[in-house]
Amino acid sequence: MEFGKCSKEICDDGETITKDHQRTSCSILTGFLGAGKTTLVNHILRGRGANNLKIAVIENEFGEVGIDDAIVMETEEEVFEMNNGCICCTVRGDLLRIFQKLSKRSTRFDHILIETTGLADPAPVAQTFFVDEEVKANYELDAIITVVDAKHIIPHLEEEKPEGVENESVEQLAFADKIILNKIDLVTNSEKEVVIGKIREINKFADIIETQHSEVDLKRILGVKAFDLSRVLQVEEDFLDTEGEHMHDNSVSSVGIEFDGGLDLTMLNAWLSKMLRENGVDLFRSKGVLNVAGSDARYIFQGVHMLMGISSSADGIGRPWKEDEIRKNRLVFIGRNLDREAITRNFKACIAQ
Repeated sequence: MEFGKCSKEICDDGETITKDHQRTSCSILTGFLGAGKTTLVNHILRGRGANNLKIAVIENEFGEVGIDDAIVMETEEEVFEMNNGCICCTVRGDLLRIFQKLSKRSTRFDHILIETTGLADPAPVAQTFFVDEEVKANYELDAIITVVDAKHIIPHLEEEKPEGVENESVEQLAFADKIILNKIDLVTNSEKEVVIGKIREINKFADIIETQHSEVDLKRILGVKAFDLSRVLQVEEDFLDTEGEHMHDNSVSSVGIEFDGGLDLTMLNAWLSKMLRENGVDLFRSKGVLNVAGSDARYIFQGVHMLMGISSSADGIGRPWKEDEIRKNRLVFIGRNLDREAITRNFKACIAQ
């Protein structure tokens, strides 16, 4: 997919809308890898009908193989996708181009969700709403919503980074207006209180909403006008400085694999379980779309550190394969010390004979 190109055909230039229209409300959805951002997007899309909202989604992924477009539920002409770059760095220009195209549509959305990669600092994305004149005229930042994995967040918050390299998980919390404390069913009450204490050390003001499976009342997170530029400037005086330094941890990389062929589900389960067990500490996120031999269901794999799960369209998760769709396997791993050759070899060894 080309950078900045829509994954649905909704980018055709229409008539420019009149200048007296209201600005479109936007949310930046952030959170470290595997926190539950895409699950929250799906929850919002499922609830948009009851709330009478027309919502556009801008997806950004870290890695050369896109997965989230397959995980986000089927929608009507409202999903954009940007791959192989962090939205706060290399593909910010694509974000601006998508905004420009949306501004020219004769019909408008009620709300736009911008889901960043789990390695993105939300500050440069938020900056876009204040330093670009066309964006400033047509869009307003409603809130930065940060999803937190209650089970795995603390090691990431406490990680020592090289000098000059930011801790993305800390930045994501520091700029949050709304914090979705997700996966509380995976921790005890005492563990949850420790996590809340860590969050409050970083951000004393944001509303913390406890959830399982990212399920939240949409009225608590959309249309809330929670972003406060003056508060942000108190935290980071150079927030509007577009020339400021912005360094990521280069030790984190991704391995993306894509190929045809039906997979042996038993062999795949065994390999993934072994890999996550042996490399889980360094394996921040893993996810994939799978073609399982002998099944017409479309399988989805998701993993966070050592936790993993495989589900399918037969279970009501995701959509089934389309009639004329090529059944490609796509898998992405994000973490440290990833052996691309070994991962690719072992994945392909799971093809059914």
